[in-house]
Amino acid sequence: MADWTQLPGELLYLISKRLHTSFDVNRFRSICSTWRSTVTSPKRHRLAPRFPVLPDEGGMANTSNGFSLSKRIIFLLRLPKFNPETDRSTSWVVKIEEDGPNNRVQLLNPLSRSRFDSLPENFPKFFNLLEFSIVELGEEYVLHYLNHLSYLGDTGNLYMEKVVISCFDNNPNNGFVLLTIHVSGKLAMFKTSDKKWTIIQDMSSPYDDVILYEGNFYAVDNNGRTVLVGLDFETSEAAMPVFGGDKKFLVGSKGELLLVDKYLSIEAPEGSCSWAGLDFVEEYFENIAFYMNERTVRFKVFKLDEVGKQWVDVKNLDDRVLFLGDDCSFSASVEDLNVCRGNCIIFADNFFYSVGDDESSERCDVGVFDIEYGSIGPLQKFPQFSKLFWPPPRWTSTRLLNVSIFLCIVEILVFFFNRFQLPMLLQLSYFFVL
Repeated sequence: MADWTQLPGELLYLISKRLHTSFDVNRFRSICSTWRSTVTSPKRHRLAPRFPVLPDEGGMANTSNGFSLSKRIIFLLRLPKFNPETDRSTSWVVKIEEDGPNNRVQLLNPLSRSRFDSLPENFPKFFNLLEFSIVELGEEYVLHYLNHLSYLGDTGNLYMEKVVISCFDNNPNNGFVLLTIHVSGKLAMFKTSDKKWTIIQDMSSPYDDVILYEGNFYAVDNNGRTVLVGLDFETSEAAMPVFGGDKKFLVGSKGELLLVDKYLSIEAPEGSCSWAGLDFVEEYFENIAFYMNERTVRFKVFKLDEVGKQWVDVKNLDDRVLFLGDDCSFSASVEDLNVCRGNCIIFADNFFYSVGDDESSERCDVGVFDIEYGSIGPLQKFPQFSKLFWPPPRWTSTRLLNVSIFLCIVEILVFFFNRFQLPMLLQLSYFFVL
């Protein structure tokens, strides 16, 4: 059997260049000393520390400070599949931001912009990546308005619809292109070669979503018109429009580009005044904004037929689960998530806000739609999915205990190493292993 520790350095280097996240690189380097010495530690670089202001196209606040860009990655953490304890093998979906405005690593709700401000007391300060199976489900980028006051939080991010990036040769240092949705609803593109933003003047309806798929920029507007966006700022029709819904999402799933159409209905939230309690004219219009909510009632899913330039109706997602977030949409398999069944859509939704004492604020604003049965409800009504979000699995705190014990052992070994000869250290090592 070949000794994998003796792989040529050139081969290890080529493999490492195909690892796209710092987490993967760190796991790769931790295999053995040979691999660690061959591959350098990943550098945390911020993509273009400052971007210029976009042209004012109506409602855009002006500032000389511009914007910064941060990257967030959605991870699926789980224990190895061979763990026999079912209740300890729960997967956990979490979003991590490494290069935000305060330069601190932060845990975020995977479908929203909220931060986990009240983690359990025994939550680990660090993870040993070798003890977990880690899958990258998606990534998102956020433009931060540099001149906003810190207490405003994410309300200071003016481009919250969606931001996507394409790096030349998969390396941002070689240049990149950003595509986002301007506050006017139009598309805006930034190229490092131009060092400026360009508003793409083709809007027939405000854009709902943008995505980088198979190296190409796609955008869809509120009327279901889907276009390819070129680096020359020109757009071309990618498929015939999809009409009917109120909000469009683009999602890459299992080698296919999907369009998810969300349908809304206006309803009065629980506890509010009924329609009968409102006078028909003035009082109705004075109160409707306060009393009425837009509620998600269903979804329709389509897949892109690139040759026929049309969206084909999808009746069944099989073993896939779609996640529709504020800044990123992604998919995962039933096997990866360790859930019973797929064919569901998990989505951010303000209507399903709930108040409770079981850290419900960490799970609020999320709903689930079952495509097969057409049922819809808050995340808490679907236990197999709610456990993916909050609270963190019990094995996180258990792993912390194991790591703490290990660190104590290391400290003891170092102490004896400094006081006694190496043979004593070897004997102690054998004792602690047993």
